Amino acid sequence: MHQITGKSLSGLLLALTTAVLWGMLPIALKLLLDVITANTITAIRFVAAAVMVGIWLGMRGKLPALAVLLNRKAGWLMLIAVAGLLSNYIMYLSGLNYLTAETGQVVIQLAPFLMMLGGVIIFKERLLLWQKAGAIMLVAGLLLFFNERLLVLVLQAGSETLGVLLVIAAGVTWAAYALAQKQLLVHYSSKQIMYLLYFAGSIAFLPLADFSPLQSMSQLHWALLVFCCLNTVVAYGAFAEALHHWEASKVSAVLAVTPLFTILFANVIGWLLPDFLVPQQLNLWSWLGAVFVVLGSALTALAPQFVEYRAARKVRKLQRDVF
Repeated sequence: MHQITGKSLSGLLLALTTAVLWGMLPIALKLLLDVITANTITAIRFVAAAVMVGIWLGMRGKLPALAVLLNRKAGWLMLIAVAGLLSNYIMYLSGLNYLTAETGQVVIQLAPFLMMLGGVIIFKERLLLWQKAGAIMLVAGLLLFFNERLLVLVLQAGSETLGVLLVIAAGVTWAAYALAQKQLLVHYSSKQIMYLLYFAGSIAFLPLADFSPLQSMSQLHWALLVFCCLNTVVAYGAFAEALHHWEASKVSAVLAVTPLFTILFANVIGWLLPDFLVPQQLNLWSWLGAVFVVLGSALTALAPQFVEYRAARKVRKLQRDVF
């Protein structure tokens, strides 16, 4: 079993780096969708990530052995992981075509909750009381976030409804990918798994890409495209390294603030570049809903820590009573 280093400050800074990068990502993607298609963006991100991670692994002689995939279980798990991650990328981007970056980032917070639910159903993990409370808070937060548009979303299906459904579907497929990757760690390292996923994504999306708009893109859009490519590698790298130093539940709790970073950056960029991005106007209930989503995600992630802390306190109390 992997043992963390216990370097809490390093873990915190790396987790915050991931949260900031993932918070900025939907804004950059939203701006890029004005000039190039979702398939093209996805293809370029996968190719860039496959090249960078492939070079890193090759220099260290750690490229994954494909013979492992001949194992029936490993092969099926890789197929599920590939289908899950590729579907997540394209459905999230397609959903952003109809939503603001802020809305997309809030809705995608369902993904870690769905992963936890999958763990309960598939791996028979126990759902703790605090995790149930966090799940209720998360759902309540989503309802509050959409307070002004909830009836329209439900009763008058339109483009925003389609966007929300696509992002929810992206959350489902991300959970499937994450659960499959968890089992694949028996056969490969996390970087080897990501390299295989990026390589498969490159093969899948390159034939669907349209590179002609690249010739007329502005410097800003080129910078955004480069940022998205680097974000794919750096954010996941920081996330993996954070897990090396810090408990997974604490890392997940920090990542729960990602929607707040998206809302913050959207307002800053909307102020600096009003011609490119108009930030979503949120009322008090929507802000409260966003905070509830963050707290619900954090509570769900930290619930095991609460249980361990209470158990440890009981043990210490018993020891004091005995001695």
